[in-house]
Amino acid sequence: MTGDVLLKATDVVKNFPVRGGAAGRRGPVVHAVDGVSLEVRRGETLGVVGESGCGKSTLGRCLVRLGEVTSGRIEFEGQDITRLSRRRLRPVRPGLQMVFQDPYTSLNPRRTVGEIVAEPLLVHRRGTHAEIRATVADILDRVGLTAEQADRYPHEFSGGMRQRVGIARSLALEPRLIVADEPVSALDVSIQAQVLNLFADLQEQLGLTYLFVAHDLGVVRRVSNRIAVMYLGRVVELGPADRVYSTPAHPYTQALLSAVPRIDDGTPAQTPTRERIVLSGDVPNPIDLPSGCTFHPRCPFARDNCRTERPPLSVDATGRQVACHYPLG
Repeated sequence: MTGDVLLKATDVVKNFPVRGGAAGRRGPVVHAVDGVSLEVRRGETLGVVGESGCGKSTLGRCLVRLGEVTSGRIEFEGQDITRLSRRRLRPVRPGLQMVFQDPYTSLNPRRTVGEIVAEPLLVHRRGTHAEIRATVADILDRVGLTAEQADRYPHEFSGGMRQRVGIARSLALEPRLIVADEPVSALDVSIQAQVLNLFADLQEQLGLTYLFVAHDLGVVRRVSNRIAVMYLGRVVELGPADRVYSTPAHPYTQALLSAVPRIDDGTPAQTPTRERIVLSGDVPNPIDLPSGCTFHPRCPFARDNCRTERPPLSVDATGRQVACHYPLG
């Protein structure tokens, strides 16, 4: 069961400056995250989905303060952590952890698995060396590794096993929230299900809360209670996973779902068969966003006011949030 709000983002903006501006003048910026507001409830998995370049990974890094936001507000357990200094953020860090996309480049190749998992415990002085060794052994066991493997190096493991090491590291400080940034996209399909099952088991055992970032709609549906759909740095739809998948309200969500291949395995379809929707045009330049609704240049239902008025992320009668002047269904 999900509970109170653990993490809250309000109008979060993250811009990246582009080189080449004239001296003394403010140059163009990439609008990576453009006014995102959302809540992550204790005990739930909130999936964040969208095309590559939509800003979902940047949002995840900002929410755990691995990147400074341009503007907006981030609250964790009721505390505003948006502008905390490194010193004041230190006691907050254990509760907010991250699992990265590539389990090879995110692990130090010069350190053993045991050293990698123990590092957060040493930095935050969580026990004696003997106690830390025991904690590391327990964590490795939780993620399906053995204490004997603690003396091995990341290159000695497969991709799936390396990702288990990354997950173990994120668990070391007993976090309340884990942001998983495309944690299975670099893995073989045959291994993805095992890692997703591990995430689910750990959530049940430890009461974890996840923000699960992915571009694979099938993965997001499998793990998420609610889903936020992003387009060009903005959330365009947010609601319960089953409702978003069965009756998408935003035209972009509908187009995304129509592109998911359906495999005929002889079982009844969980969602209705959708006609393939091919969007016209290219994704607009994030340096120069379209006026009004950013999706209007590609939307088959766009009208005049879509080109001039930005639709707010409003709540419908079912509690779903949709940023569209003319939502579907």
